[in-house]
Amino acid sequence: MSRWKALAVTLLLGLPGCSQAQPTDPYSPLVLERTIALPDTKGRIDHLAIDLADHRLFVAEIANGTVDEIDLQAGKVVGRITGLPEPQGVAWLPRQRELVVACGDGSVRFYAPDRRELARIILGDDADNVRVDERNGHVIVGYGKGALATIDPSSHKVLARLTLPGHPEGFRLSGPRAYINVPGDGSVIAADIDQGRQIARWTTGLHRLNFPLAVDPSGKSITIAYRLPAALATIDTATGRTMSIRSACGDADDLFFAGSRILLVCGAGHVDVMTADGSRERVQTAGGARTGLYVPELNTLFVAVPARGHPAAILALRFSLPKA
Repeated sequence: MSRWKALAVTLLLGLPGCSQAQPTDPYSPLVLERTIALPDTKGRIDHLAIDLADHRLFVAEIANGTVDEIDLQAGKVVGRITGLPEPQGVAWLPRQRELVVACGDGSVRFYAPDRRELARIILGDDADNVRVDERNGHVIVGYGKGALATIDPSSHKVLARLTLPGHPEGFRLSGPRAYINVPGDGSVIAADIDQGRQIARWTTGLHRLNFPLAVDPSGKSITIAYRLPAALATIDTATGRTMSIRSACGDADDLFFAGSRILLVCGAGHVDVMTADGSRERVQTAGGARTGLYVPELNTLFVAVPARGHPAAILALRFSLPKA
């Protein structure tokens, strides 16, 4: 099929303002390189983490109570941590060579490369997203009815707690700043994690259920996805002003910048690749696949596909721009 004929087909299939592409389409911005099976995995899958040095991917399988370790070179699961109470957030600590797992019972657990548990911290309840402060290696965890905990991974001790007006969902770090979605409060919070204080609270107005969030590489804006009504908003980090808002899918749980483009992982079964001018391409994945991890060093988006009439799997999608 010629390029122009393929383009015509995608335009006929697409919704207004966007085109649809299969991940195997050579002209798709995301090309499927590999499907990695997740054996014996049922229910919803949450977040992912990468160990770049040893080419390993970690998958938090919240409903299954497990975290799988994938060897990316072999393309298969090589280990599993079991018996976890709703594992949600995961992070790899390259300095300590430890895996961090945040669980629904409020525990944060640290594991050695051989999957031995090294330490456990009880924060309260509902330990969720995990981020690593690139400046000092500290582990930042959202939890409970409204807080971020800063943990020293060397001592496995809590250094500080930042109080929030509700449970934190997606949050990102930019130097000492943390930008935090608090959907229960209908707000986005800007905070200084070094000083342990809230700097600003920006209300979401008529838009609610703000879950995923990403910081523009410049640090001058953040982009968040709302589920009700479904929209994608860009907010000025200096003023809190909404700079732009456009339509989006209603079941996104992860959002990433890939250069100047935005990758929005949608539970309806696709990834939207969006540009600053508002255009988008829609790459099909599978129903329920709303979490993922973009790894710029590999130029790859990993998407978690839950078992829904088909086995659970990880899709490895290489990000590439169509050639002129």
